[in-house]
Amino acid sequence: MAKNTGKGYRKGAVTSRSEFQHQGTWFKRDTTTGRIMNGSQKQHKGVRNER
Repeated sequence: MAKNTGKGYRKGAVTSRSEFQHQGTWFKRDTTTGRIMNGSQKQHKGVRNER
């Protein structure tokens, strides 16, 4: 389980999540259902990238 450190990063990986970039926006996806959760201009902390 990922834990916040309070220093701008996360210790550990966020499981069952991935992210991808589309037209400059990073979208987070739930890997079990495949649904898009939210979008952000910056990358999400501790979430793996899709190819």
